[in-house]
Amino acid sequence: MARVVVDSPLPQLDRLFDYAIPDELAAAAVPGVRVKVPLRSAGRMLDAFIVEVGEEDAADRPLSPLDEVVSPVEVLPASLHTLVRRVADRAAGSASDILRLVIPKRMVRAEKAWLAREDDTDADPVPAPALEAARGVLDAFPTLREKLAAGERVAVSAPPRTVAVDAAPGEAPRTVGAWAVLLASAAIETLAAGRSAVLVVPDHRDQAQLEAALADRVDGDFLVRDDARRSGPERYAAYLRVLSPRPCIVIGNRSAVYAPAHDVGLVALWDDSDPLLAEPLSPGVHARDAALVRQELEGCALLFAGHTRSTDVERLVGIGWVTEVRAARPARPRVVLSATTADDAPGRRVPSVAYAAAREALAHGPVLVQVARPGYAPSLVCAECRRPARCAHCGGPLRANRRGAVPVCGWCGLSAADWRCPHCRSDRVRMGSSGSERTADELGRAFPNTRVIVADGAHPVDQVDERPALVVATRGAEPVAVGGYRAVLLLDADRMLQADDLRTPEHCLRWWSNAAALAAPDAPVHLVAVAGPVARALATWSQPAYARGELAERAPLLMPPVARVARLEGPLAQVDAALIALRSDVPDLPDEAVLGPVAQQDDTGVVRALVRFDYPRGRLVAESLRASVIRAALRTRSRPKAAGGASRAPGNTLRVRLDIPDPEL
Repeated sequence: MARVVVDSPLPQLDRLFDYAIPDELAAAAVPGVRVKVPLRSAGRMLDAFIVEVGEEDAADRPLSPLDEVVSPVEVLPASLHTLVRRVADRAAGSASDILRLVIPKRMVRAEKAWLAREDDTDADPVPAPALEAARGVLDAFPTLREKLAAGERVAVSAPPRTVAVDAAPGEAPRTVGAWAVLLASAAIETLAAGRSAVLVVPDHRDQAQLEAALADRVDGDFLVRDDARRSGPERYAAYLRVLSPRPCIVIGNRSAVYAPAHDVGLVALWDDSDPLLAEPLSPGVHARDAALVRQELEGCALLFAGHTRSTDVERLVGIGWVTEVRAARPARPRVVLSATTADDAPGRRVPSVAYAAAREALAHGPVLVQVARPGYAPSLVCAECRRPARCAHCGGPLRANRRGAVPVCGWCGLSAADWRCPHCRSDRVRMGSSGSERTADELGRAFPNTRVIVADGAHPVDQVDERPALVVATRGAEPVAVGGYRAVLLLDADRMLQADDLRTPEHCLRWWSNAAALAAPDAPVHLVAVAGPVARALATWSQPAYARGELAERAPLLMPPVARVARLEGPLAQVDAALIALRSDVPDLPDEAVLGPVAQQDDTGVVRALVRFDYPRGRLVAESLRASVIRAALRTRSRPKAAGGASRAPGNTLRVRLDIPDPEL
């Protein structure tokens, strides 16, 4: 008998199914392989993975036989299924939804090439000089090496500077953040001990820095890149390498946290407060939470590193679940809080002191200018009443691609040559904000004969040389400069803080800190037109203390991460039924724990409710909400079709997501 997990988005199929093993498949039907199985209720074949193989029980129920063993490769190790099952249960989700993110689709040619390979068992993964250098980096943090070797959970603040690294043969030298060298050093020490390391970063820019930090220090066969930007055959070949019984270093984005590498000794997350590490697909598990579950199951070391400290990690530090390790000689950038003076013209975007610092720095090297948004003018307003200019066709915001251009709708793309304000009937617009391209245009006129580089989503730049240049970059897209920037200007800080989000100040501090860490030693970092606690935290480089203050403010309101928050969405009857069942399953849940239901503004009949609960109640809440999701799905499936045989509207059922970062209704 084989027990399988099927690949299906239906929540009622999120369990193990028993199938008989035909004699002709007995040798190939082993745990971990891909199979095809019949599903009687649906009358079709489903993809599945064998989880267990055992003797058929004595029950008088006949078992359907396996239809086919798709591949002999055991792509689902028992440890991966255990991890995925635990993570899914914690998030009230389906294991198959996570497996779909982790295990790539089968590529026959890549699989055949992998099965025909010959392993180089004599390769030395880490040369002695690289190991010695790695230990020197780790020794800058007292007790860090010992704690990682003991499999503890550790949080460190990365050094805010850049480091030049030797490139692989045939490649140009690279400059990377010191954080990349720190994580690479921890991975090298782990690999030298014969164990694997999994390094998880938010995006491809961070991944490229890690690869550069490891390029000439680790044998290439022991480095595995895992991200969705690679082709299907490349991803599948990389996954097969991870499955091999040899240690490796896995570098990837959020789903890499599940990588089933051999004998994992370290899982490290860089910048865990970056929203890119939160999985948008169901069940929406953050890589940080998956890493915590994995560390508890496997006993590997867990390292959180960043220039800032997320409130989630600081909460764990506060309760003693994670240990903070500080550098022996902590460093910090030279941050200046710049404000306009009486000598500055009204509405001046760059104060005179910051302008003077940029002009002086350009004599020695590049200057970084961080802005809030890409494009030329991300938004236009009426020149008379200052109200946002909206498209008459769809109501979308009007934008300008360049000065003097006809406004264009950012939603439908239609031009608005004959636009008139519906409030004051004016036909004139003005730019309400400045994007990266407009800022580059303005600074190019202010600093003639100076090279100007734009770095944003449409103009990706990974690195700039040491020659003088104005580098205008959106938050998160800042390239690394060889030798560091000679000055950093953080513009639009007040606009960034205006976003309506619980974690906006926390995100702003992260954006500014990451940009400030790219400055050369003693280079000025000017934060323009902002004061208050978040500005003081940047100026004093006391991000963990700021995170503690945020936790103290959220505690009376039971806001995350002080408490866990679940969001329920669906028809009113289903949401009400789920809340009634929740109060029955968790009888000591406080009355104030439930907020809503509240009807949405799109007139679809969907309502939303929030449930706030403490961490000890997490298992009971997740089990209750998951049971409600399954009941709602079964009722929706069994409901007869509408008149004329029309199908029901898709998605009209209960949806649940746990651990949402912002509880805004």
